[in-house]
Order: sequence, then structure tokens, then C-alpha cells
Amino acid sequence: MKLSELALKLGAELRGNGDREVTGVRGIEEAGPTEITFVANPRYAALARKTQAAAILVEPDFAELEVPTLRIRNPYHAFSQALGLFYQAPRYEPGIHPTAVVDATAKVGPNAHIGAYVVIGPDVTIGPNATLLPHVVLYPGVTVGAYFFAHAHAVIREHCVLGDNITLENGAIIGADGFGFSKNELGHWTKIPQSGPVILGDRVDVQANACIDRATVGATEVGAGSKVDNLVQVGHGSRIGENTLLCAQTGLAGSSIIGNNVILAGQTGVAGHCSVGDGVILTAQSAVSHDIPPGKMISGSPGFDNRVWLRAVTLFERLPELAKRLSRLERAVGAKEEGES
Repeated sequence: MKLSELALKLGAELRGNGDREVTGVRGIEEAGPTEITFVANPRYAALARKTQAAAILVEPDFAELEVPTLRIRNPYHAFSQALGLFYQAPRYEPGIHPTAVVDATAKVGPNAHIGAYVVIGPDVTIGPNATLLPHVVLYPGVTVGAYFFAHAHAVIREHCVLGDNITLENGAIIGADGFGFSKNELGHWTKIPQSGPVILGDRVDVQANACIDRATVGATEVGAGSKVDNLVQVGHGSRIGENTLLCAQTGLAGSSIIGNNVILAGQTGVAGHCSVGDGVILTAQSAVSHDIPPGKMISGSPGFDNRVWLRAVTLFERLPELAKRLSRLERAVGAKEEGES
């Protein structure tokens, strides 16, 4: 499409030649003369003057460039919208594959695509416009809303409740038993029944091979708009607020409480029964074993205030230099004392 047409679709202000043809989107270093790119991080601003792209999505007050610009308040989000205009994911026509097993008591909404070897158990309710790809399994009593999309081998266990516009990537497991065991009089670990379902709010995405465990009692909850990355473990009875990000390999022990608009970066950990307040950021590989008040940025293991952590890291990096200085000082003092004697 022409650049002027793309600007109109994105709601961006175009500066430059709007007749350029655009065929796709790429990163700023790889984009060619028929592709658009974006700059949202100031670290990449210098590359904007070198790129071969047809145009760049930038913020409204970005410096003028020779290359055409599409100016918009959130260039990264606009870039994602442009991706959707040029990349078309596979489309799945409504219908039930002959190898699928759908219980007679299940209620499947209109326009559903039920793929090969899907299993839908008794008393399951599926909203309209759902897509279930091969080998998806819904246990008895599951309820899912409209526009549900489950990629191959996703599993939802018994009595879990999912809202509208939920996406489960390959191998996601919703409602597996929580890790609950008690010792009997012989000292043997015995399984504690995990009776509580998982409840996912609207617009929750769960990425590949992530596990959200069911609760011992009550429910495990994930609020509307939250996103759960690959290989994340959410322990039984945890509660996650709205619009929160759990990045890859994050682990929440049982009964963790995570607020709204929280970001838990990759490989972070939260100990059981801890609360993490609204707007908190845990940087990568941080771990907390105590409650975190709202708005904090936490780093390290054990985790503490990010600014203090940064100073500690800087000091640690300077230790070899400081050790050399100390060694030179000790030699100088020693030589002076020897001369005086």
C-alpha cells in the first residue's frame, strides 16, 4: 500500500513523500526501501539517519529526517498495528474435524473451528467464534468465552473459567494440580486434593508451555489484560491483577498476590504468600521473599531497591581497580617505613 494510506490507517501524521509503496515492516537495521520501521528507544535515534527504510514511525517531536516519517504518540504500538496490516495469520474455517471428540453435553458456540483430535469433555461451554487447533483438550465443566483461541496441545483442566478473547499458545496448561502434599503418620508425602479452578479474565494471553496451577481451595486468578510468557509457573491459589506481565521463566510460589500493572522480568521469583503491589517492576533474575509496596523497582536476589542495587553493582565492578590501588598504597607505605628504618 502507499505510505499515505498506511498513515491514514494508523492515524499518524505523514511528513514526506506519501506515494512510496510499502510492502512490509522490519527492524531499523534490516528494513529496506519498501519497508517501514520505528524508533521508540532513544538509543536507536542515530540509526534513523542511516536506515534504508521507506519511512520511520517516530514520536511527534522527533527531529526532522530526510527519510519520510510517520509521527504518532506511541510508535511502538503503531508498529505492532502495521505488522497486523501486512502479516496475515492462517485463517481457520468454522467446522468440527471428524476426528474430534465432543461430548454430547458440551455446548459449542457458533462459528467454532474444532481441529483434529480435539477433546471436549462433558458440560463444557464454549463461546462464539472459538478456534481450537489439533490435540487441544478441555476437561469436564470448563467454560470459555467468545473468541477463544487455543493452539495445538493446550489443555484446560476441570471447571476452569476463561473470559473473552483468551489466547493459549502451544502446550499451555491451565488448571493442573497445585504442588500440595502433606506428610502422614508414616512420614510419607500424600497428595492434597486441588479443588479450586483457575479463573482467567478477558484478554489474557498464556504463552507456550506456561503452567497456571489450580488452587487447593478457592481459585487461582489472573486479571483482565495480563500476559503470561513462555515457561512461567503460577503456583496454586495465586492472584494476579490486571494488565500485568509475567516474563519468561518467572515463578510464583503458592498464594502469591501480584498487583495491577506489574512487570516481573525474566527468571524472577516470588516466595509463597508474598504480596507485590501495583506498578512494581522486578528486574531480570530478581527474587523477593517479602512484601513489596506499590511503585517500587526491585533488583537482585534477595531483592532490594533498584537504585541501591545499581550502586552496588558499580562498586563491585570497580573492586579490581580498588584492589590494585590498595595494593600500590600498601607497597608505598611499606617502602616508606623501610626507608625510615
